[in-house]
Amino acid sequence: MKAAVIVFPGSNCDRDMAVALEKAGADVSMVWHKDAGLPDGVDLVAIPGGFSFGDYLRCGAIAAQSPVCNALVDHVQRGGYALGVCNGFQVLTETGLLPGVLMRNAGIKFVCKSVNLNIATRNSAFTNAYGSATSIDIPVAHHDGNYFVDEATLAKLQAEDRIAFTYQGNPNGSIADIAGVLSENRRVLGMMPHPERAVEDVHGSTDGQALFRGLLAELVTA
Repeated sequence: MKAAVIVFPGSNCDRDMAVALEKAGADVSMVWHKDAGLPDGVDLVAIPGGFSFGDYLRCGAIAAQSPVCNALVDHVQRGGYALGVCNGFQVLTETGLLPGVLMRNAGIKFVCKSVNLNIATRNSAFTNAYGSATSIDIPVAHHDGNYFVDEATLAKLQAEDRIAFTYQGNPNGSIADIAGVLSENRRVLGMMPHPERAVEDVHGSTDGQALFRGLLAELVTA
């Protein structure tokens, strides 16, 4: 399975993402934001966390205009998989690949801590490997993680079972405690918590492993 990790000026979780994917068995390429295309045969595109372009304007807004994001959109529209974490989630909303917007945390302050997440659906390649687990421990680190959609969009996400994770003890004010959402075809996941920072014992949690393991298994089978 081939994965591409996009790197923007200000990305700081790109190496973490690449390591997590490699540990799960992926062949990973790093792709610079000015590249016009993705490597041949890529199955998954990962957009990592960080502070792309210094988070000027809105978080992810400038990154979404990078040449490589045209290739990202084409990849997703062809049915390819994508994973956006933290700043990557913000980029996915700015490109229109996922609904909603990530606003300033309700408490105004940067939040950096481990949080408990509820697994809201197992009906996706990103969550099906969690089996009977009902909650996981994953770190967050963000200043603009307050996810918002209007009432009609929220109702649609709920009706279509597209909420992947919710917070236990909402750290940022996100509507309906949402921590991660899926696209309509369930092949794109955006989430604020960092599963790539919970894949080794030294991280204090290995609860992120199942996300990458399940995703790789799904893609290899496909």
